[in-house]
Amino acid sequence: MIIKLFPLVPENTKIDFFGHRFYALFASLVIIGGSFLSMGLHGLNFGIDFTGGTIIEIKTPQAPDLPLLREELKKLDIGDVAIQEFGAPDNLMIRLPQQADDSAAQMAVIDKVRGALDQFFGAGNVDYRRTEFVGPQVGQELKRAGLMAVVSAVVCIMLYIWLRFNWQYGVGSLLALIHDVVGILGLFSITQMHFDLSTLAAILLVAGYSINETVIIFDRVRETLRKYKKMPMQEVINYSINSTLPRTIMTSGSTILALLALYLFGGEVIRSFVSALFFGILIGTHSSYFVSAPSLYYLKLRPEKPQAEAG
Repeated sequence: MIIKLFPLVPENTKIDFFGHRFYALFASLVIIGGSFLSMGLHGLNFGIDFTGGTIIEIKTPQAPDLPLLREELKKLDIGDVAIQEFGAPDNLMIRLPQQADDSAAQMAVIDKVRGALDQFFGAGNVDYRRTEFVGPQVGQELKRAGLMAVVSAVVCIMLYIWLRFNWQYGVGSLLALIHDVVGILGLFSITQMHFDLSTLAAILLVAGYSINETVIIFDRVRETLRKYKKMPMQEVINYSINSTLPRTIMTSGSTILALLALYLFGGEVIRSFVSALFFGILIGTHSSYFVSAPSLYYLKLRPEKPQAEAG
């Protein structure tokens, strides 16, 4: 009853999505171009899942002097040690670089760091909440496995769309998936947020979310083509997107609200994961509306008849 009294989208909405495709194309080119440029200049800030090393999460009795603490740990001569606040000034995350190929050397470094922290804050005053160690060989294997997972997911989704619909739909879905994956990678390259296994999982989730939106629009396009056999392809695309717009606002809006709560109250541990999902939903909806759907027109899903024949 509330939805009927206050509809999210007015009935018989006729937004000209296809007519605004060039503005959307410019935005997509900025996203893709900026992503490739940033990845070429800065690359990704891989977490220890991919690079190897150690993460130590601690809680200190009071907010420490970070520059002074960095100087103390620098005296240990164990490489570039990264220290950052982890949700609160007295919660710290310390990243130690990979020291050697064996875990014994890494454990020795962890003991040195713990000794320095106990000396800096006082013995028994540091709460060691988490210590994670990943070897370099495992990190390389995770990189390869992660890349294969993303490529396999994209290929399988494209084949599914190709078999369920026509080949034009498969090409359109592939363009949208590439758009979304590159956009998320660009976000993490520009912001230099940690790229770890949780972020990779978020990319796969965004791919599934985006393709679900795309399939719904494709299904409405196919239904409209059968129902209105003389309707121009541009109008078919606009009609299909407008008819699915209320559903998109409901699902995307509710998902974004949930992600916003996770971002604000979920803590630093899942922040990169939530950021990838949040941004992925936005560009996934953008790609479904302005990449995959308009591509059907350029791929001649319904060839336009000559003017004389049409008349």
